[in-house]
Order: sequence, then structure tokens, then C-alpha cells
Amino acid sequence: MSFVKIKRLGGNNLPLPQYESDGAAGMDVRAALNGGSLSIKPNGRVLVKTGFALEMPPGYEMQIRPRSGLALKHGVTMLNAPGTIDSDYRGEVGVILINLGDEDFIVRHGERIAQMLLAPVTRCVWVETEALSASRRGEAGFGSTGK
Repeated sequence: MSFVKIKRLGGNNLPLPQYESDGAAGMDVRAALNGGSLSIKPNGRVLVKTGFALEMPPGYEMQIRPRSGLALKHGVTMLNAPGTIDSDYRGEVGVILINLGDEDFIVRHGERIAQMLLAPVTRCVWVETEALSASRRGEAGFGSTGK
């Protein structure tokens, strides 16, 4: 288990992100709208604040992912899924929602809008070369492995 510091912002009293079932990989994140709501027009996008900031240990990121129920029932998802919160970011966590549905979607204060998952980060070191080893796929591009 990893420990992550979380700081409430703006006097919000929302529940902290939490796992909603024993087998859940991600914690649900709620909209912090000061008791109000906001509307997302079809094909519109909006940054929804969460009312908290994080401090993760070095070597970790927090991934923000869409909620499948919002996508299936309303056509609402995240524009930059998955979003990444780097371990050195200390600002408020925000979620960019986009409405791909046919009607306005209302986001209400406290509504679950995304899920959050702590993940280890592996960093690489580039090794510049003149040639790459052969593979069965080679340089074949998009769709080259079938449907």
C-alpha cells in the first residue's frame, strides 16, 4: 500500500476519493462545484474542479480515467483519457469532460465524474542507434495486425 497526501481546497466537504467496491482498481472522484451545477452542451467540453490537490511519492503518477456509466448512458467522457497527474504537481486536480451525447448534460456538485488510479512510473534512457532489430511486423502501420 502506498500513502498519498491529499489536501482539501476551497472549504469543500465532499467525500475524499474512494474505492466503491472491494475489487475496484480506481477511486471515484467527485465534482466540486460549490453546491451548484454546470451544463455541458453536445460536443462541448469543460474543466471540472475536484476540490483537492495531491502529493504522491516520487516514482508514481495518478491516472484520471473516465467512468464507464457516464460514457454509456450519457456519452460523457474525458477528453484526455487517461489524464496524468505528475508527482511534482501540487495544484487542484481537474477533469476535462466532453459531452459526445445529443443533449445537454448537467454536472452536479458531488457527482462522481471520473476515477483515479495510482500507478508506478517507469522512466527510460534513450539509446540512439542507426538500426533497429527485425520483427515479424516490421514497419507495417496502423491496422497491420488485423481487425
